[in-house]
Amino acid sequence: MMEMEKAKELLLELIQEEERQQQQQQQKTNYESSSVMSRSSTNDEHGGYHGQHSFYEEFALKGIRVDHVEPGCVVCTFVVPPRLTNATGNLCSGAIANIIDEVGGAVVHVDGLPMNVSVDMSISFLSTAKVNDELEIISRVLGKKGGYCGTIVLLRNKATGEVIAEGRHSLFGKLPSKI
Repeated sequence: MMEMEKAKELLLELIQEEERQQQQQQQKTNYESSSVMSRSSTNDEHGGYHGQHSFYEEFALKGIRVDHVEPGCVVCTFVVPPRLTNATGNLCSGAIANIIDEVGGAVVHVDGLPMNVSVDMSISFLSTAKVNDELEIISRVLGKKGGYCGTIVLLRNKATGEVIAEGRHSLFGKLPSKI
């Protein structure tokens, strides 16, 4: 029981330190092309980039490299890190769902607008990925109607070509102003 209390205290200290660092950081930082996922997930309610990286981004999104972007399609590469694996050494299903959510949201994101909100995700987990497996992530827009968008995200092992997961993702967001 004592170990649990110590773990809670440590986690609370880490969170407080993170908050202190974010408050101290006032300048926007330049982001690298590999941090497009981080940029799209830290927009404020008006679509502005804070230039700050949260614990979530460092833990869950770090390592996603954007290889190709065109209207309606984003292609990324991701090497499975140990921090996102389960007890059997496989990429966690929660991490897969998170990748589908983030990359699916990035493909429909419009600069200057807030990120779209996920409405529904349907994920087929077809295979597993191990630590250091290099994955290709392809996200495509299926369609748009008003503020509603549909995307499909495919995670594939680059070495074997095996499909790890396929996710269909629905999102809703603000429309760009016509004025």
